Parts: sequence; C-alpha cells; structure tokens
Amino acid sequence: MSENVVHLYKTTDPEPEPAGDFVAGEGSTLALVTDPPAEPAAPVLPLWVRSGRAIKAFVTHETTRTTARAVARHTLYVAGGARIAARRTWDGRTAARYERMLRAAEAAGNHEAAAEWEERGQRYREARHRRRMDLLHSPLDAAKGAAVSAGMGVGGLVLLGIVMAIATKDATEVVTPLMAVIKFINLMITIVRVVWGPAITLGPLLALLALWSVGAHQQAAPQWALPANVRNGEGEPITPSIVVKALRDLGVPALRKAITEMGDAGASMLGPITIAGCGVEVDVTLPSGVSTNEVQQRRRKLAENLSRHEHEVFINIPQAARTVRLWVADSGALDEPIGPSPLVTDATMTANYKTGKAPWGVDLRGDAAELSVYQRHLLVTGRSNQGKTASLRALALWLALDRSVLFWVGDLKGIGDWAMFDGIADVLIQGPTDEHVIEVTEMVEAAVDEMNRRMEARRTDPEVVFPPLIVLVDEAQVAFMCPAVDEDRRPYGGAKATSRYFMAVRKIHNQGRAVDVLMWQGTQDPTDQNLPKLVREGAHTRASLVLGTETQSRMALGDKAVDDGAAPHLLRQGLDKGTLVVASDGIEMPKGQSSITVRTHFIDDEPAAEVADRAKALRSGVITLHAVERDDEERDPLADIASVLGDADRVLTRDILKRLDVLNHDAYGDWTFNDLKRVLEAAGVEAYKSHGLMNVRRDDVLRALAERDDEGSASAAG
Repeated sequence: MSENVVHLYKTTDPEPEPAGDFVAGEGSTLALVTDPPAEPAAPVLPLWVRSGRAIKAFVTHETTRTTARAVARHTLYVAGGARIAARRTWDGRTAARYERMLRAAEAAGNHEAAAEWEERGQRYREARHRRRMDLLHSPLDAAKGAAVSAGMGVGGLVLLGIVMAIATKDATEVVTPLMAVIKFINLMITIVRVVWGPAITLGPLLALLALWSVGAHQQAAPQWALPANVRNGEGEPITPSIVVKALRDLGVPALRKAITEMGDAGASMLGPITIAGCGVEVDVTLPSGVSTNEVQQRRRKLAENLSRHEHEVFINIPQAARTVRLWVADSGALDEPIGPSPLVTDATMTANYKTGKAPWGVDLRGDAAELSVYQRHLLVTGRSNQGKTASLRALALWLALDRSVLFWVGDLKGIGDWAMFDGIADVLIQGPTDEHVIEVTEMVEAAVDEMNRRMEARRTDPEVVFPPLIVLVDEAQVAFMCPAVDEDRRPYGGAKATSRYFMAVRKIHNQGRAVDVLMWQGTQDPTDQNLPKLVREGAHTRASLVLGTETQSRMALGDKAVDDGAAPHLLRQGLDKGTLVVASDGIEMPKGQSSITVRTHFIDDEPAAEVADRAKALRSGVITLHAVERDDEERDPLADIASVLGDADRVLTRDILKRLDVLNHDAYGDWTFNDLKRVLEAAGVEAYKSHGLMNVRRDDVLRALAERDDEGSASAAG
C-alpha cells in the first residue's frame, strides 16, 4: 500500500492565508518539511573546467596584471642598467665614442666635424698606447719603489725608537714604533676579516641596487612594463634622445639607417632645444638622402612618437638646407585661453594706419602677434563658426581708432556682427539676400570709381594724400555665388570677366593699394567657385582658420606656405576656434618661415561695441549709409547735401564731396569743389575757411533748404 505524504512548507509571509483542515487518509504519513523543494540542480562542471576558469580570472585580473608588470619592470631595470653601465664602461675604455661621432658627422655630411672627431680619436689611441707601454715597466718600478719605501720606513721607525730610548733611558723603546705599526696592521687585518663576510653578502646586492637605479632613471624597460602615466607620455619633457627616437621610428628607411649608424650620437642632428612660449623648438638637420617633405608628411606619426597629439606639433622649413624646425607644445597647453585683447583692456589705445600694428593675438611662442595692414589687401577664410568674423572684426576695430580711415562695410551674413560700425563706416550694408549682394557689388564698384578718381588726381598732383579707404566684405562667398543678373544680363556673381563683383574686386587688387583703397574679404571654405584664383592671389595678407582639406589650404594660403609647413587643414574643428595660420609680410615671423600660427584674441559683441564707441568719439558725426543709392530719378543736390552733413555743426567741403560720391556715384562722382560751390551759392549758402580748410555750416544749409521749401509752398498757393 502506497504512502500519502503531505508536505508542509515553511513560509516567510507574515500573514499566510489559512490552509484549512485536512485529513490524512488511513495509513498516510505526515511529513513536515521546513524548506521548499530545491530547484533542479545545475549540472556540475568537471573540476578541470572550474580550475581553468579560476586560473583565467586570476591571470586576467587587473591587480595580477599590475603586479606582473611591476615585477617585470623592476627586473628589467636591473638588466637595462647593466647594459647602460656596460656601454658606459666600454665607451670609457675604448674609442667607440669617437667612432660613433665620426659616423654621425659623415652621415650628416659635415666633413669638417668628421675630420675633427677623427683627430680626437687618434689622440686618444696614442695616449692609450703610451699608458699600455708604461704598464710593461711599472711592476719593476713598483717593486723598486716598494723596497726603497719599506727600507726607509723601517729605518725611520728604528731611528724614531732610538730617539725615544735616549729620551726615556729605556733600551726597550727602540722597538716601540715598529711594534706599534705591526699592531696597527694586525688591527686592520682583524677589521677586514670581520667586515669581509658581510661585504661579500651585501656587495652584490648593492651592485644590483646601483644597476636598478641606473635603469629606473633611464626607464630602461619595454613600454608595456612601464607605469601607466609613463606609457601615456602626458607631459613628458622633450629631450634630445626622445626627438632622435621619434625621428628614427618615423618610417623613413634612409633616416632610420643614418641614425642607427650614428648610435646615440644621433643627437648631433639637433640644434639647441629652446623654450618657445608654451612649448619647445628645435631645428633638425636631416642626414643626406632624407628630404624635408618626408618628415612633413608624417606629422601625425612624429607627434605620437613624441607623446603628443597631432595639433601639438608644428613642422616648418627654415632657410637652412635639409633642415626642419619642430615646435612641440606642452601637453594641453594649446587648449588654455590666451587672455583678453589689449583693445578691451587699454581704453587709451589708438591706431595708426601707416606705422601701427594691430594687436591680433599671440603666436605659438607666446609672443604678441601684431599685424600691419598698411597698403595690404586682406583675405581671411575658414569653416563656418570658427571665428572668421571675430578675427576680421578685431582688425577693423583697431583700425577704426585711426580717425583718418574710411570704412565701407558689406556684411552678407546680416545678423548684426558688424552693427557697431553704424556711425563709423560711411556705408554699412547688412543682409544675405540677392538684393544685398547687388548693393554690396555697387558699393565695391563705387570704390573702383573712387580709386580711379584718386589715380587721376595723383597724376595731376603726385604729392596729394588720400585718406585710407577699407572696403570690407564679410561672407564674400555669397557675392561670388549670387545668381542675379542686371538689366544688361551681366551676372553680379561668378568668376568670369562678365561678373560685376569679381571684376570690381580684381580692379581694386590691381591698383588700389597705390592710392590706399584696400579690399578686405572674409569667406568660408575656399573653392574655385566661391573664391576664384585671381581674387585669392590678389591678397597680400592671407589667413586661414580650420579647413577640411590640404587643397583648400593651398587655395587659402598658397602653395609656398603649405609646402613650407602651413596646415590649417590639421587644426581641430570646434576646438581651435580663432587659431589662424597667417601668410603675410605684415607680421613678424621667424626668419625663413613663410607662415605663422596665431591664436587671436576674441572680442565679444559687448566689448566690441565699447571699442566702437571709443572710435566714434574720435570721429565727427559720420553718417552711415545703409545702401548705395541708384540714380533712378532726378536728384535734389541741396537735399542730398543736407542729408550727408549729419549732426555735425560744420563739415569740410572735401568730406561733403566724398559723402555725396558714396551716396550716389552716378550723380556726384564727377563733382568738384566748383560744382559744390555753385549749388551752395545758388541757395545762399557760403562756405568759409577755418584753419586753412573750407567748411560748410549745417545750420546754413538747413535754413536755405527750409526757405526754399517755404517759397515753393507759397508759389504753389499763389
């Protein structure tokens, strides 16, 4: 008969539901079970599998790996130290050092240095030969000397004993000095016997400690065994050996072979490593058979060999043949801010167009980077939102502090970046539409007419001086890409001879600097479509922020600068904002370089407006035109004169002519002082002379205009 078993399970529920009564059948057995039945047991793995997993976990654990690296590192320090000590000993006892230096000089093509090292090696060998010959006679000479010294020593001791015996009248004192020496020798022998045992034990340990110290100081262990901070190389100082190793591992077979033949003397390729700003600079003279572009093309690998990021190593080509100049930044130094612009911190600063230099930023050496804009056309390019407008505006704000400089500004972005020039610029056009491009084109064409007028005046009077005129177009690619055409079907944009904007810029580039009419342009990623070749090559100062490709860098800066190491395409998008690579003779740079990297000061909108207010205070009521008016209807000369006078009490007649020309070149471009005088006299306004210059009073013009309007109203009423 089968048994019925009732299982009573133990529960952890604080309020279990009542189970109710139950009755076990006859012959049933009641079993109390305190734990519920276990889940089906997992299969038991073999012992060798479990042991293998445990061993793998132990071996791969980070603590185990760190411990293993530490043991290997300190063991290899001893081996590396022994190798270094052995090499130093070998160098000290042989002519190996001179041989290495000789091979290094030969590999570098320096035959004069090679001859000098050969002569030094020969002198060393002759001196060593003399020392070895002296060793042949030294045992006999040493024996004779020892015998003489011993005899004299014993005789002296006996003589001293006799003197002591006479003095003390004791014959035994004769041997006292001799016995004292014998006892001293016995004491020394006893001391040596006591110390010898520990010395034999500790000597090897001290020797190993010395070798370990040498190896640890030189980091004589593989990279995988070194501590993490050493392997990463963050902040590792640049030393000659590090530079030589970086060049050796660059992947240039001829360079590696030459350095290997030089041995440790590969440092002979290096000039002095000097501190240069937030990094160091060193000139490297390459061995024969290695070209400079082979090093330039491996900038990233060289940087990584130096434990730096690519953007922290710059390679330039100085004047010296077969030489590259390396500038290596301190780790992370280029990510630190450079401080505010002197334009913001110095409220007394002024500018001088001819002799002054704009405080643009600092170079990589930490020196102030100042740019002369005197008679130089300017081009600033780079990707969007990298600081192009800010760097261009910083120059314009500085130059605005020279009250003699005139500005015609076209901002084809139109979001207010140049709004603070309202009251400084004679013309300020802001907006991205085709209509704005048309207005900017007409502004540049008006500048061409002004240039031609000045050229004509210069032919009449070679001594005449004109105020500088800066024609500034930001986002110039919008103008080049504009599809609009005029009534004669001539396009405003484009890069052909029919393009109005293109041809106007070319004319200013060709002759403008002679009469101080200068073209400044800012544009995004340069291509042949949005920045034609003839336009970009017409700029005397070319600067570039971050670009995408080397081809664009060549378009922005020219082949010469890129071939010599300029690389705006290697700057970091978003991280190197405001960092410019500049090719210009208007900025001081190391001799032999054709470009320089500048970290520009950033002037935000608020401080820029403050600088602009200081510039406005230096100027007398500039009336800013927001469009170049077209001659679509008959002009009212007296009303136009009143409009260009602005709020000033009086204005020079020559300034009135310039403003009228800007207002409408077709109507007033050919006006002379006689034309202005004729209109004013007809209205009853007389110009007067003050300090030798002719002026017109604003009140006189407004009164004449009001009287004319009143007369016109009375006539109409009659």
